Amino acid sequence: MHLLADESCDFSVVRKLRAAGHDVVAVAEVALGATDDEVIDLARRETRVLITEDKDFGQLVFASAKSSSGVILIRFPSTARPLLPEAVLELVNAEQERLFGSFVVIQPSRIRITRAP
Repeated sequence: MHLLADESCDFSVVRKLRAAGHDVVAVAEVALGATDDEVIDLARRETRVLITEDKDFGQLVFASAKSSSGVILIRFPSTARPLLPEAVLELVNAEQERLFGSFVVIQPSRIRITRAP
């Protein structure tokens, strides 16, 4: 699967997804300091689902109706961080087709998948 990891994304998630064979580009490696608009545009141009921990992307997708290839918003508290890489990998493996064009919120005990406007 083609993914773009925002700078806010825990790099352990990037390593786990890459080790599992997913094509993951990290913003920190290719566009350090890019704005949220630039990041979401990059993901859309390259047809990559964006992985982020930045809630501002929800504002961009829903309130500003910014086009995207899909967004996975990570909402894990510090106490659950050790579970994060495996949880994201399981989500990506199980829901690949549904992730494109959707806004996904992943929490330790809950996953919500909503079609973006």
